[in-house]
Amino acid sequence: MSLQAQPPEASEPETPHLDFAGTTPYEDYVQADVLTHLQHTLSDDPGEMVFLVTTQVMELWFTVIVHEWETAAKALRGDDVPTAVAALKRSVRELDALNASWRPLAQLTPAQFNSYRAALGEGSGFQSAMYRRMEFLLGEKSASMLVPHRAAPRVHAELEKALHEPSLYDEVLRLLDRRGYAVPDAVLSRDVSQRYEPSVEVEAAWTALYSGDPEAELARLGEALTDVAELVWRWRNDHLVATRRAMGAKAGTGGSAGVAWLEKRAQKNVFPELWTARSHV
Repeated sequence: MSLQAQPPEASEPETPHLDFAGTTPYEDYVQADVLTHLQHTLSDDPGEMVFLVTTQVMELWFTVIVHEWETAAKALRGDDVPTAVAALKRSVRELDALNASWRPLAQLTPAQFNSYRAALGEGSGFQSAMYRRMEFLLGEKSASMLVPHRAAPRVHAELEKALHEPSLYDEVLRLLDRRGYAVPDAVLSRDVSQRYEPSVEVEAAWTALYSGDPEAELARLGEALTDVAELVWRWRNDHLVATRRAMGAKAGTGGSAGVAWLEKRAQKNVFPELWTARSHV
């Protein structure tokens, strides 16, 4: 009886390329050596490293979310709703990851936080330029928030540009107007460097939109925006809870009002008419 031909033995995996003339291609692309040497703690407390790295990770997530929302705003200006919705949906996953960044800090006791709080000096999260760009894109404009960055020309210029550009929500409302929904001229021609204020006419426009086909392109855009708004609200609330747990009602670093300021922020809705319109559908 003849033996059936046996398949050739699978060859062992080849050894990865290990010898490079300079740094590795991975390092060249990711800049891992730079990222992992940006941590310079100022106290002897081992918990400060967790606080510092978590804060730096948050800054990176702010950066990618700003990129997504700017991509969405640009797409909306060109009436490209699918590209805008895709960017918003990516930002929802990124906001989930950003919000999870609170977990390493969420159970800090006052004693643990106080052990390295002095290292922050006058530093405070509200001074984050990239977070401010996020807020500006959401329509939370304030020229006074540029003041802390006057000594950093590049950062100040980027924030000033963002202050005077239409927010993501401004671009959404302009799109609704082009698609036949009644957005008032006072909203369309408003000074975009000012904080967005809710409009009963915009609420009516969203009510009309949501009273139609739930699978329509603009309805899907509305839901993507609502997902974003919900996660921003969760971010603000998680920040409030973590701060309340770590320092109670004491004044915040950098002269802020601490918990009192965060409580006020947590009460504000992002894209407000998207929420109030639901009562009328």
